[in-house]
Amino acid sequence: MTFFDKVLEHEQFDLQQFWSTVTDEMVIKSLNKQSLSDKDFLILLAPKGAGYLENMAQKAHKLTIQNFGKVIFLYTPMYLSNYCVNRCAYCGFNVENKFLRKTLTLEEVEMEAQVISETGLKHILVLTGESRTHANLQYLLECGQILKKYFTSITIEIYPMETEEYKELVKAGVDSITIYQETYNRTRYDAVHLSGPKKDYGFRLEAAERAGNAGMRSINIGALLGLSDWRADAFLTGLHAKYLQDNFPGVEIGISLPRLRPHKGSFQPVSISEDRDLVQTMLAFRLFLPRVGITISTRESAQFRDNLMKLGVTKMSAGSSTEVGGHSQDNKSDGQFEISDNRSVAEVRAAILNKGYQPVLKDWQYL
Repeated sequence: MTFFDKVLEHEQFDLQQFWSTVTDEMVIKSLNKQSLSDKDFLILLAPKGAGYLENMAQKAHKLTIQNFGKVIFLYTPMYLSNYCVNRCAYCGFNVENKFLRKTLTLEEVEMEAQVISETGLKHILVLTGESRTHANLQYLLECGQILKKYFTSITIEIYPMETEEYKELVKAGVDSITIYQETYNRTRYDAVHLSGPKKDYGFRLEAAERAGNAGMRSINIGALLGLSDWRADAFLTGLHAKYLQDNFPGVEIGISLPRLRPHKGSFQPVSISEDRDLVQTMLAFRLFLPRVGITISTRESAQFRDNLMKLGVTKMSAGSSTEVGGHSQDNKSDGQFEISDNRSVAEVRAAILNKGYQPVLKDWQYL
């Protein structure tokens, strides 16, 4: 069974009706289990589960220490291009939005890499808009050759590709991929992706598997919380991560929990995930999937991120910019969305140390 089949299967299940039947006894029983089933995970995401956050937090903390130690891995995003051919209602890169578009030259890529590497970071997240014209495979391969001189781990967050294309990128030094399904609700997905190749739900959904088959060592997924019911998207994100862990046991699987941030355009969330809701989601992920990586980006405030460190987070961004050339260029473009935590790498490192954790700037060497 593919994960697309599982999505279709769960479309026949009334999640809201199930959550309305969850009792305190059901939550307590699930919390006391050593290994959680899909149903237990669903129970912990229920509104009733919000009353047990302290119990969930204590268990999540222990599981995280057990599986990851007291460490937080650091990375920063690097935008190569903001050209996009999609009309996504919620995104600042929407092809209809009028603002400065830019693709870095290879010389500018090297400048950006040099500035970022001077912070000590050895992990980079490379992003582009979804335009094969402005950021084609050959361009990405050439960028990879430059970036691997400065970084030991290169993650891409770009348009979905075919398996053979991912294999080419792996050969060039790319070792990880981040790809958000945005929302797992197919009806809602179709409604917010107005036109462009991203409208193909299935091709995007199966990109993570194609990347795994191509030899990526790490795959990170997530839903953009706010596009649809956050509980339903969190549930299917967790099932997707479990599916990937089961099918690619040698690959590091991670989950991000991005919430919609202000951006160019007027799109408003249809489902508000409050701070308490995000905490419940993250804790449920940790209890359901003890070995999954959990990333909290600079979409969240500095204070909130600091408070989340001991609750299951394993990876954080720092010194972030969502602008093309944002780390080194004077004529940088507009950003994809507004960042909430504007602290430098040094400041985030200090905050991690202050919490009694170790900030890790390098944990992988590509051979």
